[in-house]
Amino acid sequence: MYSNKIEGPRRGRSFDSMNIAFEEKLLNNEINKSTFNKIDEKTEKSNAPEKGGATVIFSLKNEVGGLVKALKLFQENHVNLVHIESRKSKRRNSEFEIFVDCDSNHEQLNEIIQLLRKHVNIVDMEPPDNSCLLEEGDIDSVPWFPKKISDLDNCANRVLMYGSDLDADHPGFKDNVYRNRRKYFADLAMSHKHTDPIPRVEFTEEEVQTWGVVYRELNKLYPTHACREYLKNLPLLAKHCDCREDNIPQLEDVSRFLKERTGFTIRPVAGYLSPRDFLAGLAYRVFHCTQYVRHSSDPLYTPEPDTCHELLGHVPLLAEPSFAQFSQEIGLASLGASDDSVQKLSTCYFFTVEFGLCKQEGRLRAYGAGLLSSISELKHALSGNASIKPFDPRVTCKQECMITTFQDVYFVSDSFEEAKVKMREFAKTMRRPFTIRYNPYTQSVDVLKDTPSINSVVEELRHELDIVGDALNRLNRHLGI
Repeated sequence: MYSNKIEGPRRGRSFDSMNIAFEEKLLNNEINKSTFNKIDEKTEKSNAPEKGGATVIFSLKNEVGGLVKALKLFQENHVNLVHIESRKSKRRNSEFEIFVDCDSNHEQLNEIIQLLRKHVNIVDMEPPDNSCLLEEGDIDSVPWFPKKISDLDNCANRVLMYGSDLDADHPGFKDNVYRNRRKYFADLAMSHKHTDPIPRVEFTEEEVQTWGVVYRELNKLYPTHACREYLKNLPLLAKHCDCREDNIPQLEDVSRFLKERTGFTIRPVAGYLSPRDFLAGLAYRVFHCTQYVRHSSDPLYTPEPDTCHELLGHVPLLAEPSFAQFSQEIGLASLGASDDSVQKLSTCYFFTVEFGLCKQEGRLRAYGAGLLSSISELKHALSGNASIKPFDPRVTCKQECMITTFQDVYFVSDSFEEAKVKMREFAKTMRRPFTIRYNPYTQSVDVLKDTPSINSVVEELRHELDIVGDALNRLNRHLGI
């Protein structure tokens, strides 16, 4: 495979430049010399395709006349070739790969490719420099999405429900003291900006007692119901964030802990965000987290996410690298996606990150935060009476999400890695006129919509591969291989 698939040959390809003798052979085979504007003898003569230049790489069998037939197609379609190189195929010993630089517009290139496919195998191609994979009309129709982490300031306050306003059936609706307390937490979240530290809160005695009930009852179930990754990380939350039965961790401490573990950070939020806004945060490894505590009248029930759910359900697994990556990839897939695609992604998120099950040592274990923070539903999901199906994003995305009752069905994966691979493949089916790549150095996203943007990524990947190659060489020398 070409790690530098968009790069021209003068930036690192290991093709051998064709010499004058080869050009003479082409002439002897009735290829008109006027077909070629130039055949470089040395790769240094040109550092980039000319304006409007296109690149095509194709492979053909090592047989007499094969190359001539292919090159004639360029001649017959009045396409000038400016550079040709060849090398033995790394895929099949019986074939050669031919690299061709040509002056071509987008339409000519499409015609050439269609004709070539009848005679050769197309290995790779780069459109003309002035052609863009993303048309202007396409980008105008794409929903707005944050391009950098600070852009989350523009969408983190679009709370849909359960902010400072409570529904009539909420346990705290008639409790004015609780409602004022909720307003206090909502105001803190609404005024938060990207670079701000999360305010430290002095929790009331009643809030700590409510937390203690939830903490104590759930910890009775974790050893037999939670996945091993959760059990490994929960003690770290106690060690680094002072998470105890009689103490509610501060979000700023939790955010710093996660930052060191997986690069995730916490951002306070007043209540429910839309699926699009919430998933957008995950793309930047930002988890929108509530800071209020559920009402004390029913400590084992909450109609909305509270800090008990966030800290005991989500945080231990956000400290796990493989799970953090899984969460971020769902977020990245949502950026610029259609409403329908975002809905499908959020449903998959719901039945994995919130209510997902996995198999470990032949037994079902919970990794979803909605299960790990709900005593009754955690028991139900692993009771043997619940309906359980294999996780398949194409199926899961159609399942109804139950908010106030137990789920009708739960989905199980063998591992986070398996779920991640399935979600990656599912994300590729989403209709979006570009690909998104996260840049951890700038905490922004690169929109890969044309050859220059893709080419930039290729350069970075080549450097990373060089580092890996150097490490392997040093290891081999050390081992005497």
